[in-house]
Amino acid sequence: MGTNFKAILIEHDGSRHSVGLTELPWDRLPAGEVTVRIACSTLNYKDALAITGKSPVVRKFPMVPGIDFAGTVEESSNSEFKRGDKVLLNGWGVGEQHWGGLAEVARVKPDWLIPLEPTFSFAQAMSIGTAGYTAALCVMALERHGVTPGSGEVLVTGAAGGVGSVATALLAKLGFDVVAVTGRLEESDYLTKLGAKRILPRSQFSEPGKPLAREQWAGAVDVAGGQVLANVCASMKYRGVVAACGLAGGMGFPATVAPFILRGVTLAGIDSVMCPREERREAWRRLARDLDASLLDTMTERVPLDACIPVADRLIAGTVRGRVIVPISNE
Repeated sequence: MGTNFKAILIEHDGSRHSVGLTELPWDRLPAGEVTVRIACSTLNYKDALAITGKSPVVRKFPMVPGIDFAGTVEESSNSEFKRGDKVLLNGWGVGEQHWGGLAEVARVKPDWLIPLEPTFSFAQAMSIGTAGYTAALCVMALERHGVTPGSGEVLVTGAAGGVGSVATALLAKLGFDVVAVTGRLEESDYLTKLGAKRILPRSQFSEPGKPLAREQWAGAVDVAGGQVLANVCASMKYRGVVAACGLAGGMGFPATVAPFILRGVTLAGIDSVMCPREERREAWRRLARDLDASLLDTMTERVPLDACIPVADRLIAGTVRGRVIVPISNE
């Protein structure tokens, strides 16, 4: 590799937020035992928040965003990884506190990397990315708490987004009857192709409702939070399980304890950032086994590194369907 590399760089001087594609010298890379030549990265909702400055997700500046990447080990002083190994990274504060994946190269701690599943190409792994890996963690949580295809319908909110798309596809492949909730009913055909049996408008969940509503769902994957999550919990079946992994609809939770103490509903929190390494490896093994890889092209938009900044605005506006990947090298 050359002495310089391209990267999206965010700078903030206390009042002014700036972001642009720039070329940086190799010696600007942060400390770490493993240097990875990035083949493909992604643009996630959290990356869009960082790039636009809409939320203070970046903890130190300057910062290279990008919470995901896949690529090939270029240099390693750690015995677990050697030059030429194919690896991927999701989370661990990368793109927030440590330079991330929207660049040609990254230098990270070995504990943050896992081997790329042989089933997936770099692009396929990033088509799944943190969103799909989080969806897999949600499905694993539902199963761990006893939800089976025979338990009843499973609800997925934000179904046309990254997490929701993969959750819908995974659950359908496993035999669940998936009910997809979306604010974009024009995406109904897309959601049906992913395996959704029914599609409901988000408006049915976005207004204040009863503390306990009619029992409907055996399980749910929620990316919204806020009023949507409160209404989802209120309409769970007895001993239903909700896997909550997002806040697209707000940080609040305007609910009562009624679903939990009268119906035994479980609210399972899903954190993908600091998830233990073995559990994340299991999630990727499950994705390799249970996700129909032929659906990935349907749910993926490809953008070059220099187009990430305008696409971040679209992500914040909620107009992006599925996943956005950023091919960086030709591997």
